[in-house]
Amino acid sequence: MTNPSANASNLSLALDRILDGVVAAGRIAGGTVLVAQDGETLYRRAFGHADQENGALMTDTLPVRFASLTKPLVSAAALALVERGVLALDGPVADWLPAFQPALPDGRRPVIRLRHLLSHTAGLGYRFLQPPDGPYHQADVSDGLETTGLSLDDNLARVASAPLLFEPGAGWCYSVATDVLGAVIARADGGDLAASVARWVTGPLGMTNTRFGADDPTRLAPAYIDGDAGARRMEEPDSVMFGPSRLIYRPSRAFSQTLFPSGGSGMTGTAPDYLTFLEAIRTGGGAVLSPESCALMTGSATGDIPVFIPGPGWGFGLGFGVLTDPATAGSPCSPGSWGWFGVFGSHFWVDPVRRTSVVVVTNTAVSGMIGPFADAVRDAVIGG
Repeated sequence: MTNPSANASNLSLALDRILDGVVAAGRIAGGTVLVAQDGETLYRRAFGHADQENGALMTDTLPVRFASLTKPLVSAAALALVERGVLALDGPVADWLPAFQPALPDGRRPVIRLRHLLSHTAGLGYRFLQPPDGPYHQADVSDGLETTGLSLDDNLARVASAPLLFEPGAGWCYSVATDVLGAVIARADGGDLAASVARWVTGPLGMTNTRFGADDPTRLAPAYIDGDAGARRMEEPDSVMFGPSRLIYRPSRAFSQTLFPSGGSGMTGTAPDYLTFLEAIRTGGGAVLSPESCALMTGSATGDIPVFIPGPGWGFGLGFGVLTDPATAGSPCSPGSWGWFGVFGSHFWVDPVRRTSVVVVTNTAVSGMIGPFADAVRDAVIGG
């Protein structure tokens, strides 16, 4: 996509067909798609239903559960504190969380540094990525999606009781590292992660519809699952198979006033807000970060270490997945493109060569996140 004016009409037709088709097929209840090039919005559409049972249509100002779209926002807050000298990329996590010192299987307790948390190279994991007899299941670690009575300190103690998967910096695994990062931010910046993210990221960018959790159920789209018969309202609890285990959801967690704000999955927000964040990062940081910090977020920090999500051809920076080899990844995007996704049904990507940013937020897990729908949107934008 190189000529916005010439291609906007064709892009709109192609995306309209995709969105109309996925709603007609019942695979996604509703959502919003935003496409921008050089900061100019080429496509903006809310589609389908926010609430199928009550006939409420989706709007692009109605927040959805972000799940892991939370992680880059929290990572940006951490880097803002690094720029101000409050945190240090190579500083030990134990400086802020003295009790958090997980061990390798041989009993050694290596130093985990802030950059390890940001790049998911700390040796931590996720329960849903382990088999049912895995160590995080045995320790009953919370992935941050379900409702539990655990405090953040309690959950960190459970994480620390499980063996590290590898020496920090020697491997990569998608993980609860951003929950740990959130605890570091809170400890270093006044004790409240939600306030820190608002202070350093969402507030300066005017992201007024983005926050941790939600107060009003009428101001958050209900969650759905793409079931065998189409999108069905998410139950309490609910689950889907994902990798070797199951993703466990409790959609009511978004309304809890007592559970810890999950740095890895706890925010809600809208596509326009998220596009504002992506454009700030794409163009050098805006009111939030320096160009140098943006480069750290969007450039691969993993080298030759295999990154199994999304898979071969990808690396990971200090906040985003980074496309390093499009041919291997089977992607039409440019090398150096970056993005991520969330298991409640959303995804985004930025192609810096094409100067294009795409945000897709939906209320339907997991078909709004990965698979045929996400691929079709991407291919329409790249070919538009």
